[in-house]
Amino acid sequence: MNDRVLRYRVPARLIHWVMALLVLGMIPVGFFMIREGLDRSLQNFLFISHKNIGVLLLLLIFVRLIYRWRNPPLLAPVAMPAVQKFASHASHFGLYALLLIMPLAGYVRVRAGGFPIESLDAMGLPSFVPRSDALAEVAKTVHFYGAYAIAGLVVVHISAAAYHGLVRRDGIFSRMWPPVGRKL
Repeated sequence: MNDRVLRYRVPARLIHWVMALLVLGMIPVGFFMIREGLDRSLQNFLFISHKNIGVLLLLLIFVRLIYRWRNPPLLAPVAMPAVQKFASHASHFGLYALLLIMPLAGYVRVRAGGFPIESLDAMGLPSFVPRSDALAEVAKTVHFYGAYAIAGLVVVHISAAAYHGLVRRDGIFSRMWPPVGRKL
């Protein structure tokens, strides 16, 4: 494999890994923070962190989509069976969709519920959704089930990466490996 030709560019890899770490943190925090009997100060800290990291993730997914539009992904270094290509495209589409849906649903849930988003409030940004308990409940439901969907797709994504990196050793995994400790 020609490393220079087939590896994703450094900005794509950086955005991928920053988002991966944030999402991998958000999933357990999101499930943990809604537990009954949790210490209220810890719960408040987790909710505030979750909301504000969600804002960051929403910004990053827009940056990522714009970057990807301006810098289309490279062709895979190996031929893959049609079913594997389809699974890859479908899971990536699902991840991108959920990376948009989750923070948007979270935003709507919080704002329609009348709660603050500290990072946005500090910038003086108004709420873009009306106060509505019904709307907040719908967004809460979307966010709740979306959490299971994104967790499942993350497992699929990591499993596929491990399969390509450890079993097939076909160069797919190394294309997105973080740019840490290597010549850029």
